[in-house]
Amino acid sequence: MIQFVTGTDTGVGKTVACAALALQSRADGLDVRYFKPVQTGLGPDEPGDVDFVTRVTGVEGEEGARFREALAPAVAARMAGATVDVDALRQQALALHETSDLLIVEGAGGLLVPLSDDVDMAEFARSLSADLVVVARPGLGTLNHTALTLEAARSRGFDPVVVVSNWPVDPGLTETTNLEALREMAPVLGLVPAIPDLDVESGLAPFPPALVPA
Repeated sequence: MIQFVTGTDTGVGKTVACAALALQSRADGLDVRYFKPVQTGLGPDEPGDVDFVTRVTGVEGEEGARFREALAPAVAARMAGATVDVDALRQQALALHETSDLLIVEGAGGLLVPLSDDVDMAEFARSLSADLVVVARPGLGTLNHTALTLEAARSRGFDPVVVVSNWPVDPGLTETTNLEALREMAPVLGLVPAIPDLDVESGLAPFPPALVPA
């Protein structure tokens, strides 16, 4: 099984959600791997999303390509005078999948972000025959962002589920009513609680993220 994790926007909490999904799946007895096809915005020796997920979950992970500019993968590659080899990334993902029960693949940004000049994240996920997980925020604006993403996903043939990231310890009226509305849009797989002092870039977290029932 392959889960492709996308978001309603950049910085929505996909990496932490991937860690939570990995921990839950390991607790369920599955052998899990993690794959980040393209990491942008970091230099060669800086810790990235793979470092964070492997550190807080213990699962094995791999990165496909890396570009320094914090841009969409296709654009970051172009700025570096390179191209993204989509077929090589697909083969790397499938090889990882062969050694696991579940491969969690984390996209960059949202579902329609260009991976290469002619392939977006949705097309890449489809090429892997992946199930789609959409990570959404709990606060104001999430209903529109999530509805747009779900509509695009379904138009591409996906049957998406939702994970709500950064769920507050004391949710207010906005969060609780948004959750009710999100449940009507798609199955909500779970909530990732807000984690104080979380630092994804350094790979540090005060405790591992946990996916809790919605």
